[in-house]
Amino acid sequence: MSHPIRVVVVGLGATGIALAEWITSRNDLQLVGAVDTSADKAGKLLGDLVGGAPQIVVASALDDLLEADVAVLATSSWVDTVEPTITALVERSLNVVSICEELRDPTRTHPEAVARLDDLARNRGVSVLGTGCNPGMLMDTLPLLLSGLTLGVRSVHVERTADMSRYGAILNKFGLGLSPEEFEERRDAGTVMGHVGFAQSITALARGLGWDLDRIEIDPVTPAALAATEGRLEQMVISPGAVSVVRHQARGVLGGDVVIELVANFGLLDYSEGWSAADALRIEGVEQTISVTAPSGYESFLSTVAMAGNALAAVVEATPGFVTLSDLPVASLAGRGCAR
Repeated sequence: MSHPIRVVVVGLGATGIALAEWITSRNDLQLVGAVDTSADKAGKLLGDLVGGAPQIVVASALDDLLEADVAVLATSSWVDTVEPTITALVERSLNVVSICEELRDPTRTHPEAVARLDDLARNRGVSVLGTGCNPGMLMDTLPLLLSGLTLGVRSVHVERTADMSRYGAILNKFGLGLSPEEFEERRDAGTVMGHVGFAQSITALARGLGWDLDRIEIDPVTPAALAATEGRLEQMVISPGAVSVVRHQARGVLGGDVVIELVANFGLLDYSEGWSAADALRIEGVEQTISVTAPSGYESFLSTVAMAGNALAAVVEATPGFVTLSDLPVASLAGRGCAR
């Protein structure tokens, strides 16, 4: 594409704002629009919300968007919620990159939605991609890539401990800031569900390794720590005694054995209590074990912004239809945003 890729951002929460700032800094991308339905953003000038962004009015509806090449959608974690928006964008012949966790690889969990979006995108000559830090890279694409160093994989274990203090509304699903009693009540009611995307990461990983799993098991999310002192997140204050970190885990079972195990510890980490951000990946191979540890962890918020932003050009160039990260060349996702 000879001209800069024209991008619109749909959803100006914490992640959407960060994406808009990053897009504005790129020479190969042009931010040409944004949509947000909230009263405090719709109708305002984008440049007043995002430093360096053009002074265009934030639209309250997709119909008010200018012509563009690709939309980056930063709204919801659930396929059922984002499908109508993606459909409307695709009908306008826009490529779509979404950070919806369930969209990473929903071929097992939402096959009907995949079929609908794939058919529509092919007819419109555009592509739809779900990506992010996790799911997207750390629990699925990265272990798949590293598995190429083995003659065969016996099992995969990934554990993440991540500070979530930079996130916005997404924190509500973790149950942070609740008393242990409130946490249990809301978890049982289904409004606290922990990490969304385990099933999609396990599906992508198993599919890439050629494993036909017996089943995927996802445990209930549990409190992992209570706040000793008051803590502050983007959207809330965590009082002493309230849930400050949650633990959530899932596994893929094949032939009665656990072959994929994913563990997530997410929240406001109290370093004085022994918590620290860290990421660990272990692949048990036929002939060797591959271990990769990031002692300080991968910064979850920035990594999500980077994965979605770096995928914008890739989805524009991809074969039309619904695509996953596994369908794209590795080099197409490289971080090229640093200008020298």
